[in-house]
Amino acid sequence: MNTQSLPFSTKYRFWLILCAALILSQIPIISIPFKWLESYFHEISHGLAALFTGGSIVRIQLFSNGAGLCTTRGGMSFLISFMGYAGAALWGMGIYYIATMHQRIAQILSGIIALLLLTTLVFWARDLLTLLIITVLLALVVLKFKYSKLSYLQVSLQLTGALILLNSVKSPWYLIDGRNIGDGAALSQLTGIPEFLWVVVWFSIGVGGIVWLARTSKKR
Repeated sequence: MNTQSLPFSTKYRFWLILCAALILSQIPIISIPFKWLESYFHEISHGLAALFTGGSIVRIQLFSNGAGLCTTRGGMSFLISFMGYAGAALWGMGIYYIATMHQRIAQILSGIIALLLLTTLVFWARDLLTLLIITVLLALVVLKFKYSKLSYLQVSLQLTGALILLNSVKSPWYLIDGRNIGDGAALSQLTGIPEFLWVVVWFSIGVGGIVWLARTSKKR
């Protein structure tokens, strides 16, 4: 396809959506559900890593400030700790990319996300606040099915993926607080590699995801 002949909004679609996501992330009230969603994908990535390596999920907790906690039993400790921030970045990349493929595929993707949230609500949410937050997220995903045009759903998912990806780039840096707790500290204890280097790795995955999406969007 000759990109020179494409409209501006099509040619630079990814960057426009990324800019819109950046603006939305700075709006106090509107940004809250997206922070919850990024935290959810962070925690569910820990949990899925545990499940895939023979462990189990004990509970998932989400907090009103955007923080979260996934308690697991068994599994591979290294992969479980690593996949929190890495998983959030991969979820952001995947949601944006898959939603871009086709409007019907975007609809299926919404259904998969809703099913994952519902599974978490039933099996791993134990406290009232987590139940409330996941219910809100589930309601927002389900409401997207009400869009009269699938193109609106597609853009909404792309925006969601971009917001999750941007948060995954920013959030690892909060670990550099001198308290020696969190995923970076856990990996440092397991491997002897300083926490700062793990933060750089997670940051690089997020930035790499942005670059990859920017390049693939030019080919569509």
